Amino acid sequence: MGWLEPLSASAPVLVAGAGVTGRAVLAALRALPVRTTVCDGDPAALSACADAGIAAVSTAEATRTIGDYRLVVTSPGFAPTAPVLAAAAGAGVPIWGDVELAWRLDRAAVYGPPRRWLVVTGTNGKTTTTAMLAAMLTAAGLPAVACGNIGAPVLDVLDGPAEVLAVEASSFQLHWAPSLQPDAGVVLNIAEDHLDWHGGMTAYAAAKAQALTGRVAVAGLDDPGAAALLAAAPAATRVGFRLGAPEAGELGVQDGWLVDRAFAGAADLAPTEAIPVPGPVGVLDALAAAALARAVAVPAAAVERALRGFAAAPHRGAVLTVAAGVRYVDDSKATNPHAAEAAIAAYPRVVWVAGGLLKGAAVEATVARVASRLVGAVLIGRDRAEIAEALSRHAPDVRVIEVVTGEDAGVRETGEPSVTTETRWVGSGEGSLGARVMTTVVAAARELARPGDTVLLAPAGASFDQFGGYAERGEAFGAAVHAATR
Repeated sequence: MGWLEPLSASAPVLVAGAGVTGRAVLAALRALPVRTTVCDGDPAALSACADAGIAAVSTAEATRTIGDYRLVVTSPGFAPTAPVLAAAAGAGVPIWGDVELAWRLDRAAVYGPPRRWLVVTGTNGKTTTTAMLAAMLTAAGLPAVACGNIGAPVLDVLDGPAEVLAVEASSFQLHWAPSLQPDAGVVLNIAEDHLDWHGGMTAYAAAKAQALTGRVAVAGLDDPGAAALLAAAPAATRVGFRLGAPEAGELGVQDGWLVDRAFAGAADLAPTEAIPVPGPVGVLDALAAAALARAVAVPAAAVERALRGFAAAPHRGAVLTVAAGVRYVDDSKATNPHAAEAAIAAYPRVVWVAGGLLKGAAVEATVARVASRLVGAVLIGRDRAEIAEALSRHAPDVRVIEVVTGEDAGVRETGEPSVTTETRWVGSGEGSLGARVMTTVVAAARELARPGDTVLLAPAGASFDQFGGYAERGEAFGAAVHAATR
């Protein structure tokens, strides 16, 4: 394969998107003799490009003139149905994502000998697993870096000293990376998410499966979707991991230890008590990271050292405080029902703080499975009624409080609270809407919680109806918790 075939001298290349990814693409393309043009729908972004001396056009203009380009390099936010990409596909213009461009530049040895790529994907747990993997590689003395959706874009680290890349890759990025064949890759799990972007579960799963096309394919056997992708993977070596005792060719848990029976006869890697992320999800993430690390010969001792020194990123199951016997946990990154279910599974008695934008994902089955652990629920956001209705069917004895904003808070509600729930209205006092919402949430949760309970922010939805992102939502929750419990 000619890795850089469309990038010949003076080739016109369109960069779709002028954000973080677009800037990384532009910087990488400067090393090549091509002519770049950026397109974006934001006039301010186009103006900034012009000020920097970068040729820029609107996405509408790029769509009309798509035949003028030999290649489109797209940011992951552009779906296949975006007019400019649909026009490119129709005109036979190749479309690469930033990961595809990075892979091709690396294979072409533009930055020296090609790196070893270890790719992490899945609906949930990607960032924690990638960070654990990078820690294991570093503990083994390998020059490694975490990149992709964690840290810097892959394009930004190719000219650095890292020889092994721990790459967190989204389904968007993998969709636009058809040539990627990593040294080893893992699919952690598959659940409904981003279906509006992909058009359905089949396309979503197919994008994730791109991580399993290299030398070693790894997947979670306890997850039916991931296990099915592993069974169909073309990789020469296929490795599964599970919470139970591992069979030959697997990693798993036996007698309180993570055990490798894939890259060794039966090697004890680390005790489960060394994993700082609570619940089964922490064990699964550690197993996945260990599988990729073992695929590049990381010794067991380095796996254990990395786990004992590991600290999860913020808003991913962080215990904020314990007050009056009640634990308060911030898992704001649980932005879909699958992630929320995994978070709840870590605790026996939960006051669940949930709601936001469900993005078309169904919550019914999740509520049915976690109902026995719930002692209360506080619901927020636009799609809270769907969660309330599921709770009324599967957990009718659980007390539910809806936190509702009125017109005085500047938010138009989609419907009145359910007659089967209680209501707490958010007033128009000082502070942002999000801060006032979370102050009301924490007050309601304290009503429901008893000593031994866990108040868990695991929303099962995106945050953009009331917050600037999951981090802002988690920070508002944490501030409200500390204000109420100090």
